[in-house]
Amino acid sequence: MAMVSINPANDKLIREYTEMSPGEVAAILDAAAKRFADWRRSGFARRADCLRRAAGLLRERVHDLAGLMTREMGKPIRDSRGEIEKSAWVCEYYADNGERFLTREDAPTEATHSFVSYQPLGVILAVMPWNFPFWQFFRFGAPALMAGNCCVLKHSSNVTGSALAIEALLRDAGFPEDVFRSLVIGSRQVAAVIEHPAVAAVTLTGSTPAGRAIAAACGAQLKKCVLELGGSDPYVILEDADLELTVPVCVTARLFNSGQSCIAGKRFIVVESIAERFEQQFVKQMAAQIMGDPMDERTQIGPQARKDLRDELHQQVRRSIDAGARCLLGCELPDSPGAYYPASVLSNVAPGMPAYDDELFGPVAAIIRVRNEAEAIRVANDSFFGLGAALFTRDAIRGTRIAEEEIEAGCVFVNEYVRSDPRLPFGGIKGSGYGRELSSFGIREFVNIKGIWVR
Repeated sequence: MAMVSINPANDKLIREYTEMSPGEVAAILDAAAKRFADWRRSGFARRADCLRRAAGLLRERVHDLAGLMTREMGKPIRDSRGEIEKSAWVCEYYADNGERFLTREDAPTEATHSFVSYQPLGVILAVMPWNFPFWQFFRFGAPALMAGNCCVLKHSSNVTGSALAIEALLRDAGFPEDVFRSLVIGSRQVAAVIEHPAVAAVTLTGSTPAGRAIAAACGAQLKKCVLELGGSDPYVILEDADLELTVPVCVTARLFNSGQSCIAGKRFIVVESIAERFEQQFVKQMAAQIMGDPMDERTQIGPQARKDLRDELHQQVRRSIDAGARCLLGCELPDSPGAYYPASVLSNVAPGMPAYDDELFGPVAAIIRVRNEAEAIRVANDSFFGLGAALFTRDAIRGTRIAEEEIEAGCVFVNEYVRSDPRLPFGGIKGSGYGRELSSFGIREFVNIKGIWVR
């Protein structure tokens, strides 16, 4: 069966790939399991050396890798280069810190010696989406490989070229054959991969339906999974917010990666007393962003990754307007080739509308007016999702208190847009999934936390 990659900027075919057969997939998994027996004993120094070489190759090949990413999923080229650099950073971060995170820890008991040890699990399956083709893998893969696991990647079919480029890069960085492989398969083969005895655990970044399917398959096999399932991040703008700082940050938060980010700002919850000023400035700055060819250095909004996703987004917008939302900007399909969708702003957004209840995965902002701080917190938490959130106030003590104690999310940023950072844990609660990536928490998700008691 052919897997097709189409350039979303011009609808042209990039390449077709032949899907691997079940037998080919099983052979790769068996080889990875066999390799794990050696790799787990390779030592932190060797694994760190491989990760540092991978970081160097990412930077050396940034032009080609960024261009590939942009052609496959439409990311503006400046963002693509930034993603490659961030992937290099996470490799170096775990090369520098992985051994420290997994050093045995004494646990005093009545034993002569008792301690906690961290041991790799085996072969980890990563099921990843198209929106950050390199970063999505490396934020999981760097810690998993540093811990001594082997990895297989089932990437989204439209970024198969990126998946194979990652495999070639890691091999060139010195990772032994079969420590990492890309599986060129469709979604229908994933359940069989999870069932394979070689697979010890699974990580998924994707939609809620995909998360439920992966969780069910892992549950049936009693295999651990980590799920990052997207979000409808609230950005709370309190009455004392500095709008000169807040509005540009909110625009960036909504339009980064052409709006196709799980942690993009999506619901802008504004206290009534400053809502009119916020709306005017926000719409003006959203309208000023340049949509165009993602290979052009000036472009700030590229196409959506696929036309079907663009059309689904537009239907969510139209249903919200039909239910009473008001369009302040955009909201119309361009009459041009490619999967483009303009920067759009909806106001009068209320419960029952897709713009309030669902994740709008594209450059569409929903503005929700509230009376005060208490109502802002209630609306922020009135969501199926709980991935990220942001809060804007001149009072840092107030912002810290609300962020820590009141907002239901895996991370909250005060006076800044939400982003993943190797130094902080990343993940969600509620419908945004469970488990953590990055920092010390991420590398410990896929190890056996083993208690040792010696008389």
